[in-house]
Amino acid sequence: MDPMQARRLRAAADALEDQPLRLQQLFRLHGRGGPGALLVVLTVPCLLPLPGAGTLMSLGLAALAWMIWRYFPRLVMPRRVGRLQLSAPMARRALHTLAWLYEQAARVMRARLCWWVQPGHRIWLAPLVAAMAGAIFLPIPFGNVVPAVALLLLGLGLVFDDGLAVLAGAMLGVVWVLALLALVVGGAQWLPGVWEAWQA
Repeated sequence: MDPMQARRLRAAADALEDQPLRLQQLFRLHGRGGPGALLVVLTVPCLLPLPGAGTLMSLGLAALAWMIWRYFPRLVMPRRVGRLQLSAPMARRALHTLAWLYEQAARVMRARLCWWVQPGHRIWLAPLVAAMAGAIFLPIPFGNVVPAVALLLLGLGLVFDDGLAVLAGAMLGVVWVLALLALVVGGAQWLPGVWEAWQA
């Protein structure tokens, strides 16, 4: 990870006028950021109060999952998602959020457990990203937070070649999927009893 990346993002935020910023432009500010940076850029809007961002980003993340399966590590921003425009205030917030994330990650992340960041791991990385995209798409109150954090850990882990962060993101994502499945199964068992009681 380029140590000057956070400064460039903050400088771009300060230089931003009242014009919107496309996600494609946001990604280009990362230079040769690679797959991890693309994952981070697509995930950060899910944490911002941007109407419809979670739905659109989930579709972009699903497309990214397919690209990871087919082309990892040679990835590009999905075209339709790259056209999404952030207003100037939202773009500044996104740029500062990204800069802060990289600054904090640089304090604790380093190259380790590199086995987890090898290109061959797209076999499990692609389905996990797709599952997190599906979880973000679901209309669950604050349901974006946990899968977005899992994806951020995955993305930052790839950026910093930190296999431990990738492993943590994967574990968090798997736990979240299992929790959703348990909720669905529990609801399926609970609803018939409620229906019978209502009919009585």
